[in-house]
Order: sequence, then structure tokens, then C-alpha cells
Amino acid sequence: MATTQGTALSVEPREPAGSRSARRLRRTGKVPGVVYGGGDEPVAFAIDARLLRQALAHAGAVIELSFEGSGGGPVVVKELVRHPVTGETVHLDLLRVRLDQAIHATVVIELTGAEESPGVKEGGVLEQVTREVTIEALPTDIPDSLPYDVSATVIGDTITVAAVTMPAGVTLVDDPETVLMTLTPPRLQIEEEPEIEEETELVGEGEGEGEEAAEGGEQAAGEGEGESE
Repeated sequence: MATTQGTALSVEPREPAGSRSARRLRRTGKVPGVVYGGGDEPVAFAIDARLLRQALAHAGAVIELSFEGSGGGPVVVKELVRHPVTGETVHLDLLRVRLDQAIHATVVIELTGAEESPGVKEGGVLEQVTREVTIEALPTDIPDSLPYDVSATVIGDTITVAAVTMPAGVTLVDDPETVLMTLTPPRLQIEEEPEIEEETELVGEGEGEGEEAAEGGEQAAGEGEGESE
């Protein structure tokens, strides 16, 4: 769970600009971002990429934001955009919050115990259909993640997000009937049979064509003999 202390993060203001300016900023080792909400105007900022990684690694839900040492306030990560190849953060949106006011937040669901699942041991395919859910809670009550134990699942199971236990003070906003995960039979066994049947059909067709060609050849030979006589 997140703590009431939060994680301190000092950033420097920047002038809002286009994508070219953002690329130049990233080349200097900094990440562009925007903080908004709380009835105040949005403010663009930049932060050293290394410091951001350290802050996010140790942060709960609440971050204490300040601008170059001046007064700031509590914020939460609203959206974090990562590079599709390197995984590095390329943009950050922060939202100002009040610690006594509930907000909506996106939280990751982590499946645990998959290696102990009877269905997985039998070769079943476990697929996590939903990886994040929207919850409502006070900023200090937002969990870092929501665990769900799949160690008892068997082949044929379909689990919905309603099965995930919400911590005290946390309410699920998404539809509880949303599918969280499925455990299906091994795909290899299902896919092999049609391929074998198809190959058999092709072989049969080839033999038939060969027989027809041979019959045609014999008939042509017979007609040739009749004409020569």
C-alpha cells in the first residue's frame, strides 16, 4: 500500500513546446512532463531521467512535487508514456490531488502462483486478458498493485475481476464481470489434427490424379493401336 509520506520529486519548469523541443530535451537526459488539476493551470516541467527512475521505483501512489525547491504539493502519476523499444519513460503526466478526497486511479493486477496451478502443470495455456483496472480510493490508499492467486486454477477456468479482493478503502470502478484470465487446453494438440487430415487429403488427391493420368495413357495407347491396324 502507499504511505502517507509519499516520495519527494523536484522538477524544473519549462516552456510548453512541440515534439522537436521535447526530443532535444530527451537528448540531454531529461524527461518532459505536465502537472495539472486541482483548480490550477497546467504547468510544464522537465526532470532528470535518472532521478525520475529512482523516484518511481520507490514511490507509492502519492508523490510530493516541488519546483526547484519551492513549495509544491501532493500529486499522483496520471499517465506515464514509455518508449516501445527501450521501455524508457518519454513523457509524464501528473495530477494534483487532495489527500482527503477520493480519486480514480489505474492499478495493475499481478497474477501469482501460476507455477503451482494444476491446469498449467497439465500444459494448459494461461492468458491474462485484463492487466489493469480502474479503482476509486483516497490517494494514500491506492495500492501499488493488486495480487490475484491462480495456484488453484484448472483447465477450463475463466476468472473475472470480481474475484480480485479489494483492500480496505478501495472500490472497483470497472465492470466486475470483465474477464481477468482464462486457462485453456494445450493448443498444440488441437492444431495437429487438422494438419494431418489435410496432408492425407492432399496425398489422396495426388494418387487419384496419377491413376487418372495412367488410365488416360492406356486409353490413348489402345486407340493408337486400333488406328494402326
